[in-house]
Order: sequence, then C-alpha cells, then structure tokens
Amino acid sequence: MPSTTRQVILKRRPVGEPKETDFEIVERPRPAPADGQVLCRTVWLSLDPYMRGRMSEGPSYAAPVPLGGVMCGGTVSCVVESKSPALAAGDFVLGYDGWQEWAVADAAGLRKLDPAAAPLSYALGVLGMPGMTAYVALLTIGRPIEGETVVVSAAAGAVGSVAGQIAKIRGCRTVGVAGSDAKCEFVTKELGLDACINYKTQPVRRALKKACPAGIDVYVENVGGPVFEAVLYNLAQGARIPLVGLISQYNATEWPTGPSLLPILVKRATIQGMIVGDHMDRQADFRRDVGDWLREGRIKYRETVVEGLENAPRAFIGLFHGENIGKLLVKVGEEG
Repeated sequence: MPSTTRQVILKRRPVGEPKETDFEIVERPRPAPADGQVLCRTVWLSLDPYMRGRMSEGPSYAAPVPLGGVMCGGTVSCVVESKSPALAAGDFVLGYDGWQEWAVADAAGLRKLDPAAAPLSYALGVLGMPGMTAYVALLTIGRPIEGETVVVSAAAGAVGSVAGQIAKIRGCRTVGVAGSDAKCEFVTKELGLDACINYKTQPVRRALKKACPAGIDVYVENVGGPVFEAVLYNLAQGARIPLVGLISQYNATEWPTGPSLLPILVKRATIQGMIVGDHMDRQADFRRDVGDWLREGRIKYRETVVEGLENAPRAFIGLFHGENIGKLLVKVGEEG
C-alpha cells in the first residue's frame, strides 16, 4: 500500500472557462482512518458540470471548493481498511471523496454497492445523481402525460439521455437537442427518441416547430442560451420547464442578455429550478424504476471514460465543448 496519495487541488479560481493551470496535481501523505471511518481507494471519479460553480466564490446552493482544497466529486471506491462494523475491506462504496486516489471517509456517509447488481460505474451515472436528476426533473416537475411532446436539451449527455428515454417510456413524442450529427444519431438510433436537432447546424427555432407541430409540453433544460430562447417560442399551452442546468452560461464573465419572457406569460408556462438533493425522498422510486428499465433494456446507457487522475482537468474542460457522449468518468484505479 503506498504511503502517499495524489490529489487534484484547485490552484486558482478561473475567470471564464477553466484552464488546466487552474488545477494542480500534488502528492500528500496517505490518510489513516479513525474509529467509525474507512480508508478508500478511488476506482471511479465522476465529472459533472456543477463542479464549475464550486470553483467560483459567487452565490450558489453549495459552498465553493477552497483554494488549495481537493476538487469535489462523486466517487466509487474500494474499502481497503475499515474501523467501522458497517463496512469491511473489499467492499465497494459510493461516496464523495473528490479528485484523489486515496481518501478517508465516515462509514455512515457511504452507500455500499453490489458489483453483481450493475457495473460499479453506473452508481455515478444512470443509477446515480445524473439519473436521479433526470427522473425527478421529468416525472416530478415535468409531469408528462402520454401523447404529449417532450424536448430535452443536451440529449446525449448523462442527464438528458436518461430523461429522453423515460419520456419515451411514458408514451411521449420526444425530441432531443444536441451539438453534433454523431450525437443526434446516438439519440435517435440508440436511445430511440423520435427526432434530434443539431443546434450547431440547424435553425433551432424553425426545426423545433417542424419536429413539435403541436408545441412543446415539457422542456427539460440543461443548457440555456439560444436553445432555451428557441424553445420558448414553440411552447404549448400550459407547458412545464424543469430547469436542471445552464451549462452554456457557467463560464460567463458577465450576466448574459436573456430572451424575452413574454412567451412564458402568454402560454402560462411554469419554470421550476431543480436541485436533485431536494428530492431524496424519491430515491427509492428512482432506483427501483430505472433499475428495472435498465434490466429490461428500455433504457440504454453510454459512458465516456478517461484513464488516469492526471487527465481529470483536461476531461473536465472538455465537458464545456461537448466532447463526451453520455456520462463522463475518470478511471482512477482498477476494480480488482
């Protein structure tokens, strides 16, 4: 067992888009667990857009990462040493250890995973926070009815890909919006959505009107910006908009000029912000339903995997350029 651990720390707060120089890889002594704690070896690290907000000091729903602190993030780890009766060496756990190879965590804050039930990495994606975000946003806030039209932005991403498939399972006409022809092909041919619009090459407002002739009843918003404006002008009466993310604005250095809100008034639409941590009461329903849909083959799932902790900063920056399809993960160590 090594006596040190590598960590990726926040070296400086980015202005605009993060740069690799905003991070630093350091080597520090490996921690030791106290009573009630476990020593974990990181296997999988999740990279997610929300992390950009943690790099800034501005107002948010969670505290920022301190300068010099380990970057935050969800992890799947293997317990190597345990000082808790709840977990044993060799157990795999879901935690929040961040961008580092080894970590100590309180056993009470970890969830034990069953490697036989699903691939371990799924706990950070389709069966984890992104999947639950999609599930709650669509079913609790969007409330789609069979026969309605649902549009999902970032439809090839970790959240959008699950939301779109759940909308199809609920009997809705479902249209995705994505940033390349390859992603649109993935959305329609592999995920089974009815149509997908490439916002980089197509006039989105006109394309949405054609793809959604009866208007948009539910819009799962992950992006913001021009796509959001195009959706507003194609809303159906009584539309619902779960506001999950605004990745197009996370690197902005000043507030963007927004679209007119007149269509929201005219169409009596509802926009509701959504933070998945506010809906933990739905976790059991989410795990049951999405787990069943995965086993039945009704939900397809893809991951983009980057090897090595040292490549996490570059992979994270690639999120804002749409370089991943599905869930973005860093493989930090081996499962065995």
